[in-house]
Amino acid sequence: MKEFWIYTALRLVLFAATFGIVLGVWFLFTDTVPILWSLVIALLVSGIGSYVVLNHQREALARRVQTRAAAMTAKIEEMKAKEDADDDPSSPSSPSS
Repeated sequence: MKEFWIYTALRLVLFAATFGIVLGVWFLFTDTVPILWSLVIALLVSGIGSYVVLNHQREALARRVQTRAAAMTAKIEEMKAKEDADDDPSSPSSPSS
């Protein structure tokens, strides 16, 4: 599932870059940087940024998941139909008693 790994890697890169920028800007104004607050701000900003910047990758991932789900559903329906045909005594393929 290539799309998943691409999207995940881009999210991590975006978060790391945002965290670095938040730390840098905070350090410009103060002598100490609270890591927890920097992480929270970076998480929020990168989340909003990924919604806008990574829209194409997220849609590609969603299409891939939807295609796989449709294929799995079709396979399950095919298996159910085959099982129903095997269980039906009036079916011409069922063994005679």
